Amino acid sequence: MRSIIRFIIKNHFTILFVLIELISLLFVINYNSYQRSVFLSSSNHVTGGLYESYSNSTEYLMLKQINNELAQENAYLRSRLPESFKASRDYFNLVFDSLSQQEYVYRAAKVINNSTNKRFNYLTLNKGRNHGLEAEMGVISSKGVVGIVKNISDNYSTVISILNTRLKISAKLKSSGYFGALEWNGGNYQFAHLREIPRHAKVNVGDLIVTSGYSSIFPSDILIGHVEEVTLNQGESFYDIKVKLSVDYKNLSYVEVIGHPLKEEQLELEQETEND
Repeated sequence: MRSIIRFIIKNHFTILFVLIELISLLFVINYNSYQRSVFLSSSNHVTGGLYESYSNSTEYLMLKQINNELAQENAYLRSRLPESFKASRDYFNLVFDSLSQQEYVYRAAKVINNSTNKRFNYLTLNKGRNHGLEAEMGVISSKGVVGIVKNISDNYSTVISILNTRLKISAKLKSSGYFGALEWNGGNYQFAHLREIPRHAKVNVGDLIVTSGYSSIFPSDILIGHVEEVTLNQGESFYDIKVKLSVDYKNLSYVEVIGHPLKEEQLELEQETEND
């Protein structure tokens, strides 16, 4: 307190001058419309800039929560799409609605570990058995197919990604419907190869590659990538199609895990047919 008093006494002329200037400026602003409008305009610009900076900072800090909410919403909306339901003739006759039994359920999850520089690449998700996940569930992102759930614990799961030389996915040309096996050869993480497409099929650079739907894991027509290059060696019956993957595995934060409640019924019937 004593130091403050000494400071005021020592600088009282300067302090008095500043106070008089402020009072004079206040009078000028209050009694002159032009100066008042200029002052208000300048102060609005300054405060607006401060508020905008504060808002931007707040939004940045909330991005994690916003992204999580968007992932949950996307999963819910995918679950409500008509393609996620199985049509039932009996149900249609009763209520005049073709949507009767949900065939696919989507659950959002966050990627907490990922690799792209190995021959056997995996992802780790922050959801597991307690969240309804099971092995052999398909995993996608907003850009396309990611991989298949491999192992499960109560709260975590690992996913074998397309960037794994042990994984093959049934895929097709969206334009013609010809299907084959998509696999990664261990090279560039941006590309995979589609095999078993016959030479009489029409294939063009830029054609979309999507899931075939001929498995119990992925619904049909989920994007995988597009044709980057087409090769047909002499004497070969099938194309070697280089596919540019739609998913950027080096920038993957949120995914959706696809549940298929009717999968067991489908697999049992197929196994029974094979054993006949």
